Amino acid sequence: MIREGNRLTVAAVQMNCVLGDVEANLRKAERLLEIAAGRGARLAVLPELFNTGYRVEERDVELAEPIPGPTTEWMRRQASKHGMKLVAAILEKGAPAGLVYDTAVLVEPAGVIGSYRKTHLWNQENTRFTRGEQFPVYETDGIQVGLQICYEIGFPEGARILTFHGADIIVYPSAFGKARLYAWDIATRSRALENGTFVIASNRTGLEKGETEFGGTSRIVDPAGTILAEAEQEDDVITAELDLGLIAEQRRAIPYLRDFNRSLISKEYNSER
Repeated sequence: MIREGNRLTVAAVQMNCVLGDVEANLRKAERLLEIAAGRGARLAVLPELFNTGYRVEERDVELAEPIPGPTTEWMRRQASKHGMKLVAAILEKGAPAGLVYDTAVLVEPAGVIGSYRKTHLWNQENTRFTRGEQFPVYETDGIQVGLQICYEIGFPEGARILTFHGADIIVYPSAFGKARLYAWDIATRSRALENGTFVIASNRTGLEKGETEFGGTSRIVDPAGTILAEAEQEDDVITAELDLGLIAEQRRAIPYLRDFNRSLISKEYNSER
C-alpha cells in the first residue's frame, strides 16, 4: 500500500445500486473509484453487496460467487489500474452447495489478500447467510486492517478483538438502514474512540423493494472519534489523509487498551450461568 511516511490517503465510496444487475453496479463503482484514485486514495472501501444490491434474498444462491471469483477479479483489475487496495462485501458461495456467506474481501493488485465472513447477522440475514466464526487482521505494507460488516458496527466485541489482534484501521462495508442512523452516528465514532483505531464506514443509499431505505452518511473517523469526512450525496466519494501516528498517541491519551482486563472478561464470557 503506497503511503507517504506515516500518512495514508483513504476513501469511502457511497452508492445506490441496481438490484440484481451486477454489470450496472460494477460500472458505477468503477466511475466512483476513478474519483477516489484522482484524489490520491490508496485504500478504498465499497458498500456491502455493492455488486448485487442488498435485497436479493430470492437470488442469493444464484448471485453468490467463489472467492477468488468474478467480482474479486474485477476488484483486482481496479486495484492494479489505480495502484490501491480495495475492500468490499459480496455474496460468497459456500460449501456444501447452498450455503451463502456475506463476506468482506481485501484485494490488492496481485489478488485477494484475505476475507472475513459476517458473524453478527441482522434480522432476515439469519435465514439467508451462514455465520462466520473468525476475526482475522491482514497486514498490507506495514498497516494492519481489520474487517467488519454493516450491523457489526454496533458490536464493540468484534472491533476490540481486531484491535487486540493488531488492527490500525477497521473497515465497515455497509448497507445500513436510514431508520437507524442514530445508532450509526454513535457507533461509527465509538468503535474508533474506544479502540484508538481509524474507522472507514462505507454505506449504501437508495430504496429497495419499496421498503428498505439505506442511510448513506458514509464516514472516515480518526482514533479520537473525530469525523474526518462524511458523505452527503446519493453517489459520493469521500477521502481523508490519515496520520497513522495518531493511533499510538490516542491510545496513550485514553488508555482503554492498557487498562482493559482481558482475563476477567474472558472468564465472564466463558462462565456457566
